Amino acid sequence: MVTGAQGLLLSLLEEGVDTIFGYPGGAIMPIYDALYDFADQLKHHLVRHEQGGAHAAQGYARITGKPGVCFATSGPGATNLITGIADAQIDSTPLVCITGQVASHLLGTDAFQETDVLGVTMPVTKWNYQVTRADEIPEAIAKAFYIATSGRPGPVLIDITKDAQNAKFEFEYKKCKRISSYYPVPKLNEKAIAAAAELINNAKKPYVLWGQGVLLSNAQEDLKAFIEKAGIPAAWTILGLAGLPTDHPLNVGMLGMHGNYGPNLLTNECDVLIAVGMRFDDRVTGDLKCYARQAKIIHIEIDPAEINKNVRADVAVNADAKVALQALLPLINENKHEAWLQKFRDCAKIEYEKVIAPEILPTEGKLKMAEVMHLVSELSEGKAVIVTDVGQHQMVAMRYYNFKDTRRSNITSGGLGTMGFCLPAAMGAKVGAPDRQVIAVIGDGGFQMTLQELGCIFQYQIGVKVLILNNNFLGMVRQWQQLFHQKRYSFTEMVNPDFVGIAKAYGITANKVTQRETLESSIQAMLDHEGPYVLEVVVEKEDNVFPMVPAGDSVSNIRLS
Repeated sequence: MVTGAQGLLLSLLEEGVDTIFGYPGGAIMPIYDALYDFADQLKHHLVRHEQGGAHAAQGYARITGKPGVCFATSGPGATNLITGIADAQIDSTPLVCITGQVASHLLGTDAFQETDVLGVTMPVTKWNYQVTRADEIPEAIAKAFYIATSGRPGPVLIDITKDAQNAKFEFEYKKCKRISSYYPVPKLNEKAIAAAAELINNAKKPYVLWGQGVLLSNAQEDLKAFIEKAGIPAAWTILGLAGLPTDHPLNVGMLGMHGNYGPNLLTNECDVLIAVGMRFDDRVTGDLKCYARQAKIIHIEIDPAEINKNVRADVAVNADAKVALQALLPLINENKHEAWLQKFRDCAKIEYEKVIAPEILPTEGKLKMAEVMHLVSELSEGKAVIVTDVGQHQMVAMRYYNFKDTRRSNITSGGLGTMGFCLPAAMGAKVGAPDRQVIAVIGDGGFQMTLQELGCIFQYQIGVKVLILNNNFLGMVRQWQQLFHQKRYSFTEMVNPDFVGIAKAYGITANKVTQRETLESSIQAMLDHEGPYVLEVVVEKEDNVFPMVPAGDSVSNIRLS
């Protein structure tokens, strides 16, 4: 016989869990009491805020491919997880969130720290369930892991009442392999694959857009083989970044609002557009009324709800990206599209001269975010894991870090755009991949939303490198205010604290750079340092990120300045 709390931990072990991020409290105390006896099998990291726990679990999941696990107590503990859960839902990140709940006889009485966490999380979870009997725990956990990791991944939440945690039962665990009426792996439609191959083989200007589905299905090598055989230029969404080395000759760059010039402009010139594992987000498409209207659309996507949602497909392939690409490969002809590819190169040359060179190679004035990221890329040889927050620094990091390692090297908040994501997500990523260099690239605004996680980083000596690009502004909002609101800088300028002093107060080595002459040596010192490190770089206050497609505009109307 074991208690429900012990049964939960035994169930997690059955699923191969060895890492948990969490914060204790009254309603989850029996689970934490049981955890005391599992310290040699389950490494628990005490985060400083439950939101940090959810984001840390996200970072862990994104880099390992395994579901991240986080614990929180009832009421405010559970509601503090919501932002991370919502972020995981839209970005297809597998999480298993365990929350404590008041005793079952108190449910619905507005008891101390009682919140209807099922009702609150229903819109932002793939599945949630409340356990009121100890013997329900193994089956609930088995279902949770199966649902979180199958098909399009996502977060699940299991809410366990305190009496269920304390009650005893006979423990037996069976992994979940199927659920009635839930079919996460669609059957491949061979006719759709054949139709897609025919369109690709007859195309004069084919164009591949890939997203995170390529990485989630571990299809990086399949994508590479596909585009190389067919000679097709390929561009990436921000969550698809690093699915192909940045310097691959067929990798033409980034899509979207701050994407590269050619990839956006030429979307409206291709004749066949092949979307692989991406969902045609509005930041990618701009105005749908004038998005790739001339092209035949092939959409490869595992989630049927995303097909024909925003962009109507001429050929819909509801399938895992890896399965679909492997099925397509033998059916497509070897080909080259040199004249078409040259158009992307010509656009890249224009962008380099007008935008990139002045940003990465300035000789005077304040430091620029782009030159910082260009140096980080060179000094780390493009092999680091880059974790970003949301804003100008995020776009700059993606534009100017030259990714060489395709092993889940880019971690960011895409769909939800969550400020405060970066620091705890980087912490979780480093826990998940301790042998890899993990660099958190973060703005001064986002850093202050979750900077308390420096305490967790210090306590467990998590060797993440934190690079703060400090422009003393909420930079992306300020850019919009400048371009679209006549420079009416309404509550975007920040008076910041001493970031180096804060880091040192947490026992973390830190440094500050204000001059170009010391930038390279300071970045190198950060990379060489054993253990965690915070480097603040003060950059130009009113620097803007270009190119830019104004929100809701056509991707053809991309601005270079």
